Amino acid sequence: MKFDELNESNYILFAIKHYENPACVTRADFDEDMKRFKYLKRLLKRYVRGGSLRTHLIINHLIILYNVFGEAATPLLFFKMEREYWSLMKTLLVYLNKYPMNMMSSLELDPDLQEELEKL
Repeated sequence: MKFDELNESNYILFAIKHYENPACVTRADFDEDMKRFKYLKRLLKRYVRGGSLRTHLIINHLIILYNVFGEAATPLLFFKMEREYWSLMKTLLVYLNKYPMNMMSSLELDPDLQEELEKL
């Protein structure tokens, strides 16, 4: 399933199907990991609105999401993020070498974020 096939009625099932966290024993553990999408969106929103870029925290959330959802994290990220954040997401995922080569090739990288990531 590609991210453009995800919708409000099937994304939770998609997430559960791809969820692999040996430390997770309850629904609450799964919900905690799902909240990372919301945290990421909040961090990106703050940055877009002129706030600070918390690069390390953003990258930590992304790494954890890829650890528990595998490659399914990519479609979930783009489904859960508004389009205004897609350029930032692509830039972060390219930096982490997690962006699929054939996915939305016309989507531009964010030059300011790219510059920040190069400093790490």
